Amino acid sequence: MRDGSDGRGGGADGDHGNGHSDGHGDDREGMLSLTEARERVRRLRERWLGRLGTEAVPLGEIAGRAAAEAVCAPEDRPARGHATMDGYAFDATEGYPYDLVDAEIFPESDTPEIDPGEAVRIFTGAPLPPSANAVLKQEAATIEDGSLSGAAIEPGTYVYERGSNVAAGERLVEAGEVLGPKDALLLGDLGIESVRVRERLSVGLLATGTEIHEGRQRDLDSPMLEGLVRAWGHEPTYERTVPDEYDRVRDRIGTLAEEHDVVMTTGGTSVGRKDYVVRALAELGEVLFHRVRLRPGKPIAVAELDDHDAVAFGIPGKPVGAHAVTALVAGPFFTGRTARPTVGATIARDVGIAASGFVYAVPVTLTGGEAMPLGHADSPLSVYAETFDPSVVSSSTRATRADGLVLTETELTAGDPVEVVPYDVLER
Repeated sequence: MRDGSDGRGGGADGDHGNGHSDGHGDDREGMLSLTEARERVRRLRERWLGRLGTEAVPLGEIAGRAAAEAVCAPEDRPARGHATMDGYAFDATEGYPYDLVDAEIFPESDTPEIDPGEAVRIFTGAPLPPSANAVLKQEAATIEDGSLSGAAIEPGTYVYERGSNVAAGERLVEAGEVLGPKDALLLGDLGIESVRVRERLSVGLLATGTEIHEGRQRDLDSPMLEGLVRAWGHEPTYERTVPDEYDRVRDRIGTLAEEHDVVMTTGGTSVGRKDYVVRALAELGEVLFHRVRLRPGKPIAVAELDDHDAVAFGIPGKPVGAHAVTALVAGPFFTGRTARPTVGATIARDVGIAASGFVYAVPVTLTGGEAMPLGHADSPLSVYAETFDPSVVSSSTRATRADGLVLTETELTAGDPVEVVPYDVLER
């Protein structure tokens, strides 16, 4: 089965069918590697974030927001050492036996002083006396006639020491770092109630293509891109469609660049007769790069529209390729992250490649540590035998049922170890 009906027509890795022929000739020399493209986009983010305003938000609203300034610890945490076990606190550099003082220390208690050679009953979470440095758990303690003995322990045993979590003045958050819900735990522990963050990016989404503009083909990309941008912590707006007419494409991008921080177009980024987006971006600003050594998703374009104070991403139109290249290449601009956590697996089938010099993003499903290429003849999406077909997979929306991507520059043999980039990593 060849499933080409879900995309926008067909050249290899291209956009909607405008009669272009996007082959693999010598033009590969001008393409960036995937790694370099991601790094350039990350550097673009660093330059561009400073143009955004800032606002203070409470800890419950920091998820997905970029810190506007570094955050340093105002004091030690914990501010005092405390017990992590019920037992007896004392100075472990002394020797047994210890005289047991007539007191008990609870988390809410004032901390009594104890002298050398003395021990005191203490409970989990309670502050240690200043002279104590260890806790003997109660199960290991022996009490006879007010005297404590037990197992030999070292200083620091069952003690959460002052400043061991965070030292006063320590830098915890870097300017530009994207925060998550877990960061509220540490910041809250330090008594920080709000964080100054960059304003969210306003992103205008524009679908190009006469077939979409006239309603003859559904716009599959814009809802997907809207979800990605929102998941990355920013504010997308669907700005509808424009037909394949150069002046209208250029003018619409220019208008949206006046209204948004980022313009994200879909379709029209290849080299066909009606692929006008890259030409329009070049007229409106500077194209930083066009095309990346990634299949599917190769013909992405990234531009700075300085006269409009905006950034533009021209995304190719085939839906699965559009998702892959947006997540892998455009994603660092929105998230600041270029690292991609992976899951180890073994590839279930041979995967051949048609041309060297590219990173191939192969959708796979994961079952019991085995990665099945979704698109292989033995998978639920049967669109190629052994040689990976990025052009067809790029259009086959069923490929979105994969669990993640295997990124490879070489052919794979069944049983080879691979690293899978889960979709939930790409989409956050």
